[in-house]
Parts: sequence; structure tokens; C-alpha cells
Amino acid sequence: MDPFDAGAGGILRQPKAVWATAGASVVAFMGIGLVDPILPSIAKGLDASASQVSLLFTSYFLITAVAMLVTGFVSSRIGGRKTLLLGLAFVVVFAGLAGTSDTVGQLVGYRAGWGLGNALFVSTALAVIVGAAAGGSAAAILLYESALGLGMACGPLLGALLGDASWRYPFFGTAFLMAIGFLCITVFLKEQPKPARKTSLLDPIKALGHGGLASAAISAFFYNYTFFTVLAFTPFVLNMTPYKSGAVFFAWGVLLAVFSVLVAPRMQKRFGSLKVLGGSLVLLAADVLVLGYGNHTAAIVCTVLSGAFIGVNNTVYTELALGVSDAPRPVASAGYNFVRWFAAAAAPYFAPKIEEWTDIHIPFVVAAVTALLGAAVVVVRRRALTLPHSRLRSSGGTPMAEEPEPRHAAEDGTTVFAN
Repeated sequence: MDPFDAGAGGILRQPKAVWATAGASVVAFMGIGLVDPILPSIAKGLDASASQVSLLFTSYFLITAVAMLVTGFVSSRIGGRKTLLLGLAFVVVFAGLAGTSDTVGQLVGYRAGWGLGNALFVSTALAVIVGAAAGGSAAAILLYESALGLGMACGPLLGALLGDASWRYPFFGTAFLMAIGFLCITVFLKEQPKPARKTSLLDPIKALGHGGLASAAISAFFYNYTFFTVLAFTPFVLNMTPYKSGAVFFAWGVLLAVFSVLVAPRMQKRFGSLKVLGGSLVLLAADVLVLGYGNHTAAIVCTVLSGAFIGVNNTVYTELALGVSDAPRPVASAGYNFVRWFAAAAAPYFAPKIEEWTDIHIPFVVAAVTALLGAAVVVVRRRALTLPHSRLRSSGGTPMAEEPEPRHAAEDGTTVFAN
């Protein structure tokens, strides 16, 4: 069945509960890139350095990483609907408080609370969408991936539009939109069945004992350092107005969405996931090198172009994390994300520090090296990254290389965190 089919079970024919959750997911993903175009404005408004302002990402993703050990524990006990609402409530409160900050320390602290709420919400949203969707998981997964791409694209745009008047307005705007999402989910989403087995706090750590999952997590750790060097450090390099910076990252987000949802699956069918991932990481490394050493125009072009490689990588890494291990999908996903989000916390802190210690080019050299390290892990550990009993996949009757059958979602209603 074509998931784009407008008939029953297609992406356009879903219950109101699915659309409510997907809509709130868009806003949740917007929060990741929301501060991008206003980072220089925040630094100026709060009299802070680039490295201090970059801690907005560090605190956000450090809490997100740790929360990966908690989200499954929580959702398996109180249910998906209550976990979503709890996460949304955290975001509404802390995003609103972030807009009232008088110091960068306060803002960093409120972003940490925001990160906890976002982790609780986003880590549960896919499972809830799949549980409430009509016509199977294919259309639901595509809808979720589309929400991710749309949110990543629109976050910088919203940040620019509201941030041009004041750096505080994007935070208030997010709180308002998430409050609407809270009301929609309260009205339209019924409670999902709780899983038969409750998840413990240590289950994700134990799952990392699987060689394939550990390899995917380590490779994704290196890749995420590159990803968030681009996302958190590049706005200072571009040094543009919020409107112009927002336009650049909007184009970046559009490419991310298109390549994640439309291009990556087609490339995987033709070349195989591991070849696509390795090649995309190498190209990303080349791209960030040109970004760091090229002129201003080249930096803009390479920033936008990096969205294509990031979109491909996000999709393939998610499939590997959910398919390579014998652990339950929510547990494997939590362990994988626990590792990789630490790099998302590290890059925004170390990139400006490296610039202070050396010059503006070296952070991008480091980012290129980490992308290549991610590719090296894929090459060296390619056997571990393939399921021993994988099936031949085909498209149009053409057999494909043996690879893990992707397991995107938890049909049992438990927690999955993708991308």
C-alpha cells in the first residue's frame, strides 16, 4: 500500500488523535533549532560570549541524554498519553520561563528543564502515533518523519520571525504553541494500552552489551558531534541578521526533511543502508571542511547542503538502532539515544572553546574528523551492524543486499525515540 494514498489508512486519512500528536511533534522538533538564528542576539542581549550561549544546546541535550534512561521507565508505568502530557507541560513551563531570563545562567537552566519535557514527549510520540493510526504503521511512520523534518525546518524560521523583535519572543511563542498541543492531545487522544512488561532504568544500558547496537551508538555519537557543530556553531560564523540566518536554516531544514523522508529510503533500496551511511558521512565531512575554510557564500551553501546529508544519516541510523539488536525496540532505542545525545551536548560547548583556543577554522576540522570516525566505525563494524538472520529485501522484484529489517515503531504502545 502506498502510504501517500488518500484512501483509508493513507497518510491523509488519519484520526484526529494522530494529527494532534503529529502537530505537537512539529512544535517539539521546532524547539531544537528555534534558537539558531537568535544566538548572536541572545549573546548581545545578555552580554554573554558565544561559548556561554552555546550552553543552551549543551544543557538541553545533556538532560535529553540522561532522560533516555527515564522515559521508558515512566511511559511503561503511567501510559503514553500521560507521558506526552507530562512532557508538554514541562515544555510550556520552562519555555515560558526561558523568555523571562535575565542572565545566561537562568536561560541555560530553563533550557535544561525544557530538554526533559521534550525528551518525555518526543520519545513517546512515535509509539502513540503508531498505536492510534489507521491502516498500519507505514503511513504513521512517514507522518512522524514528516513532522520531524517540518519542525526542524520551521524552528529557525519561527525563531527569526519572532526573534527579530526580541530574542525573548521565540520562547514565549513555543510555550503558546505547546499549550495548544497540550489541549489538542487532552481532547482528541485516548489512553493507549500499557505494555505488558515494565521497563527498568538499567535496561537501556544492558542493551548496549549487544555489539551491533553499541557500534551504531558509537558511530552516531561521532556523527552527532558533527551535526551539532553545524547547528550550534555555524550561526556565529555566518554572523547574519535573524531573518537571514533563519532563511538559511529553513532551507537547511527543508533539505533535511526531503532527504530523510523521500531520498534516503530510495538510496537504501538501491545501494544498501551501510554503503549509503558511510558515503553520506564522508560527504558530510567534506562539506563541513569547505564550510569552515570557504568564503561567506560558500559557508552559506555548505550549511544548507549539510541538511541533505544529515537527513540521510538520521533515517539510516534510526533503522540500524531499531533493527540491529535483539532487545525490545524501545529499550534498544533508549540505549542508543543515551549514547549519541551526549555528543549533541558536547559539540555546542567545545566548538566555540576550540575557536577560542585556536582559530575559527579548527572547529570544522574537528567536526570533519568526527564524521570520518563515524564512517570508519560503520566500515570496521559492518558485520556487527547486519543482523545474522536478516532477510533479503526487494523493491520491484530486485533483490537487495542483506541488511537489518528496519523496525521503526513499537506497535505495543511502548516508547520509541527516533532520529
